[in-house]
Amino acid sequence: MTAPAASGRVAALRERAVLYWRLTRMHRPIGTLLLLWPTLAALWIASRGWPDPYLLFAFVLGTLLMRSAGCAINDWADRDFDRHVARTRDRPLTSGAIEPWEAVAVFVVLSLVALLLIVPMNRLVWALAVVAAFLAASYPFTKRFLALPQAYLGIAFGFGIPMAFAAVRHELPAAAWTMLASNVFWALAYDTEYAMVDRDDDLKIGIRTAAITFGRFDVAAVMACYAATLALLVAAGRIEGLGPAYYAGLAAAAAIAGYHFTLIRDRGRDGCFRAFNHNNWFGAVVFAGIVAHYGLG
Repeated sequence: MTAPAASGRVAALRERAVLYWRLTRMHRPIGTLLLLWPTLAALWIASRGWPDPYLLFAFVLGTLLMRSAGCAINDWADRDFDRHVARTRDRPLTSGAIEPWEAVAVFVVLSLVALLLIVPMNRLVWALAVVAAFLAASYPFTKRFLALPQAYLGIAFGFGIPMAFAAVRHELPAAAWTMLASNVFWALAYDTEYAMVDRDDDLKIGIRTAAITFGRFDVAAVMACYAATLALLVAAGRIEGLGPAYYAGLAAAAAIAGYHFTLIRDRGRDGCFRAFNHNNWFGAVVFAGIVAHYGLG
């Protein structure tokens, strides 16, 4: 192979890698963080502040891989809708830069790599991993028939919670289900903010979202979901006997939720999108409170 030909091949491979990078949203880490904070919170609580190094590695990398896989299959499922939405029409699959089969292949490969991470874990984790993969693959289709697909997303995004408890304690205690329920309401809050950005486009193409279902009560619904999230996290803290540092983290999260109200109350696209992205800090301060509790204990 001549030097120019080799150089052209390398350039083509680099261009393909960039397209896959965009397909899996590696350039937008907010989605991974929204999965990672509750997973880490569950792992810290389940291990009482001393997570096994391999479990920590596996859950962090597994979260990244499954979020990326979820983005690929989501774009495949929504490829005929995304071209009608201003924010999504330039995605690699929608624009025709990659083929549909490539998105499916990326989903399968990333899911299999994530599956390898749980091989050393117990059978309960394996069983939950099968459910998690099904949730990730099926979520994109719920927007066609569920009035609140964001609730389904909350289960899919939060399934690292029961998996973390199963990996550490070999069981699913009440705290695991309480924290998963809190994640459902948190996802309803932040993904409704996200859906408020695309509401006009979604109405035109017939996709169902919480922003459309809640209608003129969307802002009130978002704040009610934040309240439910925090109430369930309080309940989880009581179940696990967590102390003042944990509740200080929840108080900080409540203040952040209040700030989000100021961003979304006018329903402007920029404000709603800023509120969605700012949920990274909501999850971060909850996790910080957990780490502080065990660090000070």
